[in-house]
Amino acid sequence: MRNAPVFHPCRYVFALAGLILATAASIAAQATPPPPQPSPAAGRTTGAATLQTGVEIPAEYVIGPEDVIGVHFWKDAEMTGDYPVRPDGRITLPLLGDITAAGLSPEALKDVIQKAALKYQQDPSVTIIVRQINSRKVYITGEVTTPGAHPLAGPRTVMQLIALAGGLTEYADKKNITISRTENGKSSAFKFNYEEFSKGKRLEQNILLKPGDVVTVR
Repeated sequence: MRNAPVFHPCRYVFALAGLILATAASIAAQATPPPPQPSPAAGRTTGAATLQTGVEIPAEYVIGPEDVIGVHFWKDAEMTGDYPVRPDGRITLPLLGDITAAGLSPEALKDVIQKAALKYQQDPSVTIIVRQINSRKVYITGEVTTPGAHPLAGPRTVMQLIALAGGLTEYADKKNITISRTENGKSSAFKFNYEEFSKGKRLEQNILLKPGDVVTVR
């Protein structure tokens, strides 16, 4: 007579544990998302500029040297891009070559480019975005912490420029600050009394600066 098989609890526990681990591994493998696939456009830089928001521009703004202009051609990635304005006032576009940009408003530049593009496209649609304004600058010299040039992308007063320059030094003549300006070939000068303005007197002397103004603190 054969003996009845002996029940071994340890073998049963090991087998059950193995089954649980195998099941858990299978579930984890199914839940793991596939690795991301690289985008076909990844790493592309030429012609890939998008219609992102440009800088805020003053109402009287015209393009100048050192500005950066975004030119967006509808459905034409090769022509689209950001173009710096050279010292000679021009930008260079694919196919179109050199285009004079300095002295034009963004809308006027758009018209010039669209007209030039008619040689290669039946109905070109162009959008101009001002990316950087570097041509409009004001200058401060003399007894300030950090003299030099500052961009004038928006309205800025004499007092604001002094603050941007780190303030006056202890040797500054606060009563005799001069703003020099040249417009249409004519030079003019304005006085700014820092002490008076700080006390709330003659507030009108804190004038709005224009491109090319030079503030001198003696």
